[in-house]
Amino acid sequence: MHKKVLIVTYYWPPAGGPGVQRWLKFVKYLPDYGIEPIVYIPENPNYPIIDSSLISEVPDSLTIIKKPISEPYKLAGLFSKKKTKTISKGIITNDNKQSSLEKVLLFIRGNFFIPDARKSWIKPSVAFLKDYIQTERIDTVITTGPPHSLHLIGLQLKQKLQMNWFADFRDPWTTIGYHKQLKLTKRAKNKHKQLETDVLTQADHILVTSQVTKDEFMAKTNKPISVITNGYDVNHVAKPELDSQFTLAHIGSLLSKRNPEILWQVLSDLIAENPGFALDFKLNLVGFVSEDVLKSIDSYGLSNYVNKVGYVSHEEAVTFQKKSQVLLLIEIDSPDTRCIIPGKLFEYMISERPIVALGPNGSDVATILRETNTGSYFIYNDYVALKKQIELHYNSFKNGSLHANGIGLQKYCRKALTKSLAELL
Repeated sequence: MHKKVLIVTYYWPPAGGPGVQRWLKFVKYLPDYGIEPIVYIPENPNYPIIDSSLISEVPDSLTIIKKPISEPYKLAGLFSKKKTKTISKGIITNDNKQSSLEKVLLFIRGNFFIPDARKSWIKPSVAFLKDYIQTERIDTVITTGPPHSLHLIGLQLKQKLQMNWFADFRDPWTTIGYHKQLKLTKRAKNKHKQLETDVLTQADHILVTSQVTKDEFMAKTNKPISVITNGYDVNHVAKPELDSQFTLAHIGSLLSKRNPEILWQVLSDLIAENPGFALDFKLNLVGFVSEDVLKSIDSYGLSNYVNKVGYVSHEEAVTFQKKSQVLLLIEIDSPDTRCIIPGKLFEYMISERPIVALGPNGSDVATILRETNTGSYFIYNDYVALKKQIELHYNSFKNGSLHANGIGLQKYCRKALTKSLAELL
């Protein structure tokens, strides 16, 4: 090893969900390119999702530093443990259905904890890391967000030390969809924008996961910006037998705003029109699903066709991906989500199952699906095209020819992506 890189991240095993995967995989492969990663994480985090199976993927030789963090979610849980936990997962009830308590919790979260609820970790982290970086002769610090408060750790370290700083944005900051639900005052909005500007203009290099985010940030900074998407890794889950039913599976959270009523309408109509489809069809929902979405599904008469699996380990999720007949990828119908490329997309792509995706016009997901020949993308008013595609998949299922023929997937493997990162470092 001839270069040390310190990675400051909040999400780390046993945390579950997509936030942990990106840097867990980079850390796995960076030593292959002569770079020694050191990971700095909170000692006592309040993870909303736990997946202990990911602990086994942490390299034994990795240096991990832990320091305590104080989080308001633990205090808020004294008032409403259930509601606090759902908010911390990003599951926010539609505005017209929010209780008074939820409105208060969202207002406090949005206006008193800027940029986010992990802000208390900034000051002690800077105090500790300032000495650690100098003692260990760290070449580069990488902060990854959200939570974007971790970028403020990098910002303050940059102001105190002569060091190279990369700010990695897994999601955008001020344009991310849920900001609109945090009941931000004008002062809070301006504070977010100023902090975002400070990070974008003072980091040495910006990493983003999508071209849309790069285009957004290019209007805000002249610092170099590189797109390194998320990707897939080699998994050792045996290929299961395909489902005998015509299963459509969505893996991951379905939040209140991520509710594709056009899809429920299509499925309802196909059930009514085709007795064979009604006998064969099943909808597997693997992950957290909001009550709003479940009520919407029920209103289209689909409840008897739903298998609500709930959250499962990453390994179990991969099994669902490989055995399902069709994989669903759903994004909120908003221009703000054009830049969102869910990490699961890349694992979907190597499952050899066709993907049906719904989201806003101009999404990076549509481009990737088209270039890799792994699925079809529809906007939220594409009723006719969406129905036709699901009918085609069903007919292929009936004659035993339903599969996906992906092309050019190698560039999205984790090792290839890590090589791109290593070259920047």
